[in-house]
Amino acid sequence: MTGDDPLAESGRSAPQPVDEDRDVSPDADPAPGASEESTPEGELATVVAERDEYLDALRRLQAEFENFRKRTLRQQTDLLSRASEGVVERLFPVLDALDLALAHVGEKAATAAHLKDALTQINALLRDTLSQEGLERIDACDVPFDPTVHDAVAHVAVDAGAGPSEETGTPVDDGSRVVEVMRAGYRLKGRVLRPAMVKVKG
Repeated sequence: MTGDDPLAESGRSAPQPVDEDRDVSPDADPAPGASEESTPEGELATVVAERDEYLDALRRLQAEFENFRKRTLRQQTDLLSRASEGVVERLFPVLDALDLALAHVGEKAATAAHLKDALTQINALLRDTLSQEGLERIDACDVPFDPTVHDAVAHVAVDAGAGPSEETGTPVDDGSRVVEVMRAGYRLKGRVLRPAMVKVKG
């Protein structure tokens, strides 16, 4: 036994020097505080997970919008159907009056006066029902010609000696007055459905 080496006396070997240039083994434990997210693979997994989450949210949003569009279309179709049903139901009295008129026609005792009364009643019922729906008849005569509501199909020349207009006191224009309505026009809630077919003077 030598008294020069105390480690040798205790049976322990001296610590080996650390080689700082030596590569760390892949199986070695990661440094304290390191996580999977700090590696490129971990960051990629995080990005892919976020992408999948956004895609799922987008698909849900698209499905909700498609359902909303279909539901709105059904509601609009139902509203139009109910509106049509309302108009038809209000026309029932007109149809009943027409049935009665046709029944009188088949009777030999029916006279022209009876038929006229029946037709007058039907006409009044129909006009009243449609006017309640916003339908307006365009059939006024002796009014200024308006191309937005009139369709001029005939023309009458202005008298050469025509003087000032009695209504305005201004000279008669170049014949833009309606003198005859050949077929009535109709306007529904302010929108012209069919212009009146008229004869104009001028």
